[in-house]
Amino acid sequence: MIDKKLLEIMACPQCKGNITEKGMFLVCSKCKLAFPVLEGSVPDMIIEEAWPLEKAKKSDFKHDLKL
Repeated sequence: MIDKKLLEIMACPQCKGNITEKGMFLVCSKCKLAFPVLEGSVPDMIIEEAWPLEKAKKSDFKHDLKL
């Protein structure tokens, strides 16, 4: 779980829009990208490693990725 204060200042690296936490991902609804959160608290905000939002939805916003 991402600290709420950190989440308030974070933005999507692609469009700079707001992101929300959904399961094991940080989601940008505008770009339709889901950024995995690793080990419960380390967001992977690399655009090339983001999941398409539909793929994250199909996985019920869960993954088995590690650092």
